[in-house]
Amino acid sequence: MKPYIKTAKYYETDQMGVIHHSNYIRWMEEARVDMLSQIGYPYRRFEEMGYISPVLHVDCEYKKSVKFDDEVQIIVRLQEAGRVKFTLRYDIYNMSEDGVLSAYGTTTHCFLKKDGRPVLMDKEMKEFAEAMKNALEQA
Repeated sequence: MKPYIKTAKYYETDQMGVIHHSNYIRWMEEARVDMLSQIGYPYRRFEEMGYISPVLHVDCEYKKSVKFDDEVQIIVRLQEAGRVKFTLRYDIYNMSEDGVLSAYGTTTHCFLKKDGRPVLMDKEMKEFAEAMKNALEQA
């Protein structure tokens, strides 16, 4: 699976001239959506199947600042998968700074039916659960 590549935009910077901390969370979401598309499950497909996928938890540890016009590479890996929820890990490398690890974080998700009931992925989304596990274990 290809890493997600992003060029830091000027509007994402703060008064100190570095990327504002909240944008790393947005970048993780962009990388997650890209990863899902790469494994054949664009987010729209889940909506068409009648599922939504809320974020249950997010965290991010910042190591080294990213600045305007720096190119970052985000690698998404499956950290944990259960019957109802799963956790993804994101490693954000600044390719403009010799590939230094700039930040890392996780997001935890589940799938819900449109009526709010949780989805048992191993029963109702078995094909997706296997595809995600296989693709992300190889990353």
